[in-house]
Amino acid sequence: MRPIALACATLLMLAAATPVLAQADNPEDRAIISSGGFLSAHPDLRYRLSGLAAYRKGDYEEAMTRFRRAARYSDKPSQGMVAEMYWNGTGVPADRVLGYIWMDLAAERAYPLMLVKREKFWKELTEAERARALEIGPAVYDEFGDAVAKERLARELRFAKRQTTGSRVGSVGALTIVIPTPGGSTQVDGTAYYDEKFWDIEQYVQWQDRDWKVVGQGTVDVGEVMVTDTPLPEDLEEGGDAPAED
Repeated sequence: MRPIALACATLLMLAAATPVLAQADNPEDRAIISSGGFLSAHPDLRYRLSGLAAYRKGDYEEAMTRFRRAARYSDKPSQGMVAEMYWNGTGVPADRVLGYIWMDLAAERAYPLMLVKREKFWKELTEAERARALEIGPAVYDEFGDAVAKERLARELRFAKRQTTGSRVGSVGALTIVIPTPGGSTQVDGTAYYDEKFWDIEQYVQWQDRDWKVVGQGTVDVGEVMVTDTPLPEDLEEGGDAPAED
């Protein structure tokens, strides 16, 4: 990979990794969102993190598979990584048109980093490439755009929340969630774990947007992600969404 291309991909990869824990408002939130139980219920973050892990190992084909799975659940950082990999030919044959389309998709919520890269990609396309992007882009949006992907994620969140004792009647305050940590375990109450910002799709998106719209400001200490409280389910093939709701 060209040095400049590598630098751009690395910048996006670091940005994709940081907000996962940067979004935590306090140590309790940090413990919650880095736990295996939480990640098993949030496929956007789960597949993004496993994609980043594969990318760091140089397993780019697997990284692409994971990022595309995260992308199906409206994960904009993963869509940005797919864009970079298509643009640079990392783990896939280089395709600048697909690179642009995916970066346009990643910029759907107007995250500054994605907007800048989208405009850069567009300026570098030839007229023929631009025409092809306009022709085939809608099909990508039909599967991965927020109009469908957010609802796909919303179903997962609703399904996961309904599995918890008390959640059907809207009372989780009596629950205590035990999360293993390197030092043993930590306990959080149900009201913190089931805060609507983690489970209501609109609030969840807003919670993520808060950091991505100011990405690059401040500093964040990103530690190892803990996934030890519950085993993650076997990875689903693309299309393995939560059961349809009644």
